[in-house]
Amino acid sequence: MSPHPGAASLPNGQPASPSSAQSTSDPTAWRRHLPSLAAAAAGIRQASDDWDAVSDSFCDEDGWPLDEEGYADGKVKRDAEAWKHVEVFLDHGPKVLAGVRAAADGPDYVEGPISDGLRRLRGIDTILERAGQVRHEWDQIMALMEASQPGSLQLYQERAEEHRNAEGWHYADELSYQGPALVRVAEHLADRADAQRAAQTERARVALTRSAPGTRGVPPVSLPVPSAPNPPAPGRSR
Repeated sequence: MSPHPGAASLPNGQPASPSSAQSTSDPTAWRRHLPSLAAAAAGIRQASDDWDAVSDSFCDEDGWPLDEEGYADGKVKRDAEAWKHVEVFLDHGPKVLAGVRAAADGPDYVEGPISDGLRRLRGIDTILERAGQVRHEWDQIMALMEASQPGSLQLYQERAEEHRNAEGWHYADELSYQGPALVRVAEHLADRADAQRAAQTERARVALTRSAPGTRGVPPVSLPVPSAPNPPAPGRSR
């Protein structure tokens, strides 16, 4: 988390520049990433649930695999599916996280509707950073393999993918819990920012209306005072 609860920071923990903080404090800059993150978190959860539903069928009563090949293939499939969604978090998560850090106030971390979600996000910087390292290492391996023969390249690539996905499963599992919290917190802060902006716009409109020409310094219109009726002519004394 950032050194100061309400301060903006980058995913690597470095303070954001003023221009970066200004952009991340605008919910329109990161609200568009929320559907992708929500779908990615749900995708990881689904991959995990699908594996849990069949994993026992490969094991004995004590949990030891009876069909080791089927068990291993099932985990490979789970890890590969989950990693696709980790990639989504790496592409969209840092932007949303920076926006949350910029928009959240100190009291938000102590109490209120998003305090629990903000606490759940502790450590998400580390998860994203380490998952990013796994992807970076994969990119380096692929760059080294470009000189390999086509047949061996495919074999090495498959093995490298399995290793990457297996190593990334831990981070995927963490993001399946932290991801929904990030989305909920971001949605709340974006809605609050919209409400505050609407209130400011309304106050500005009222102020402009009051200061518009013809609405200031104009004395109240006075109605004409009706003249008194003519007094009756004095009667003659007899």
